[in-house]
Amino acid sequence: MPANAASTPADDATSVRDVNVAAFLAHLKVERRMSAHTLDAYQRDLVALEGWAQVQGGEVASLHVEQLRGFVAAEHRRGLSPKSLQRRLSACRSFYGWLVKQGRIAASPAASIRSPKAPRKLPQVLDPDEAKALVEVPTDAPLGLRDRALLELFYSSGLRLSELCALRWRDIDLADALVSVLGKGSKQRSVPVGSHARAALAEWRASTGAASDAPVFPGRGGTPITPRAVQLRLRHLAQQQGLFKRVHPHLLRHSFASHILESSGDLRGVQELLGHADIATTQIYTHLDYQHLAKVYDAAHPRAKRKG
Repeated sequence: MPANAASTPADDATSVRDVNVAAFLAHLKVERRMSAHTLDAYQRDLVALEGWAQVQGGEVASLHVEQLRGFVAAEHRRGLSPKSLQRRLSACRSFYGWLVKQGRIAASPAASIRSPKAPRKLPQVLDPDEAKALVEVPTDAPLGLRDRALLELFYSSGLRLSELCALRWRDIDLADALVSVLGKGSKQRSVPVGSHARAALAEWRASTGAASDAPVFPGRGGTPITPRAVQLRLRHLAQQQGLFKRVHPHLLRHSFASHILESSGDLRGVQELLGHADIATTQIYTHLDYQHLAKVYDAAHPRAKRKG
């Protein structure tokens, strides 16, 4: 079949047959220690590439630049968004780059292929008043102490959902106001804990008498609370507190980053706090900051005020 054929496998076909793809995924899992979610995304993208290579009558490692361009074009015709195509190409670049390092191919066919531009969506954030209203849940309600500690820590330290769910009491040093978490790529980092979060955590622990190796936020049977349980609880608490935005765990992380950057202007510091490997990931918050500055400018500058 010609290289510009549009036939590609469905996204739900996730079985790996190519030995090079299988070896690369094993490398990501064992050596890079990538999360299950990230590995699943890589596998889906590379299985799609596998299917395209079979259509071309060869193996993934033998595809040349024009065949790879044909793969991207076929995926576009199939309805994939620019953002999804960017992700597919990123997986291809990582895979072929690894093949080059392993000496299995001489050059990467993905190196010269440019990703399609996708509109960049700015993350939604809570303003400081909304964040304050959300975290100050009544502590006398059922699970009130736990909910207050959970929300205060989320907003105080900007943790990822997976990081918060995995926390044990030994990871939190209330005296030094630090929490130690294992982030993406099994990278350890320490993040400050604010005074309100420290007080809420101390009250929550005193109410449970939990041991140092116990989960900070236990679920059923004493095991760590699940991400889904946190998502559902957060949605309920937001409505209870009178916030009718779509409130989710990552919204608190976005709000944390935006508010810190707004006050300090220290992009590198925010990168370290969030545990981003690449500062480009953190730079999206500068756009949020510029939006805030534009509002201040429009409201304050005598020549900026708009009619109507």
